[in-house]
Amino acid sequence: MLNQPAGHVEFGESLLAAAVRECLEESAWRVAPRALLGVYASAQRDAHYVRIALICDAIEHTGSALDSDIVAAHWLTRDQILAHHLRPRSELTLRCIDDFLAGQRFPLAAVAL
Repeated sequence: MLNQPAGHVEFGESLLAAAVRECLEESAWRVAPRALLGVYASAQRDAHYVRIALICDAIEHTGSALDSDIVAAHWLTRDQILAHHLRPRSELTLRCIDDFLAGQRFPLAAVAL
């Protein structure tokens, strides 16, 4: 399965801190959130999901171990994903990429809770 770094907010953690932590755990990259890409909803496998997608700057690759259920982390373009017939975990993966490429951006303050 192909997916963007994702996860849950821990008790007492801000949304932005959770995004930074999840990205580090799942890709070994330290990132800095810069903008809100969008808020998306999806129903999959008898569950409903809300995705809050952020645009982040890649700051540093730490080389740290990835979460045990992550096989590998790769930087791929949309064209590479389609050319290799990779199956995204959610239909929202390509939608987020398309929105980013279209220049969609919202102020980070909208989710800086």
